[in-house]
Amino acid sequence: MNIINESGILAISTRLQRLSEQLRKDGALFYKSYGIDFEPKWFPVIYTLHHKGVLSVVEIANEIGYTHPSTISLLKELEKQKLIRSKKDKVDERKRLIVLTAKGQELISQMEPVWGVMTQILSDIADNQNNLLKAIDEAENKILHQSFLQRALQLKSEKENQ
Repeated sequence: MNIINESGILAISTRLQRLSEQLRKDGALFYKSYGIDFEPKWFPVIYTLHHKGVLSVVEIANEIGYTHPSTISLLKELEKQKLIRSKKDKVDERKRLIVLTAKGQELISQMEPVWGVMTQILSDIADNQNNLLKAIDEAENKILHQSFLQRALQLKSEKENQ
């Protein structure tokens, strides 16, 4: 065991990042093994558009939980790859609507069988995915209601007032 693992909950962010990076790296290689040129970082946008259809930039950002600038950056990459296209909203011309292109739709049809395999593998890795996903949901929900920083500053203040 290394020092990060031994540090317990203090290193949760580091360990989650390490796990995420490993899964992304292996995911990219797995897609390549199927002859699919796909970056795992594109997944949230592609998957969301596949299931939701046409969405505005703000709606996509809200669906995937990314900041507006991060979402814009991803959308630019996907547009450059010709996987998505944007069009102006007929009601509000300031609003850009995003949709999968024919190339994006074709990519989805190639990836759907791979997603089935990935789901099976990830379920095995997580041993009991419901507990892992439930724990992530609970942590995200708690942070949504009161951020880590807010909690830390509150505790600091309480200790200073003792």
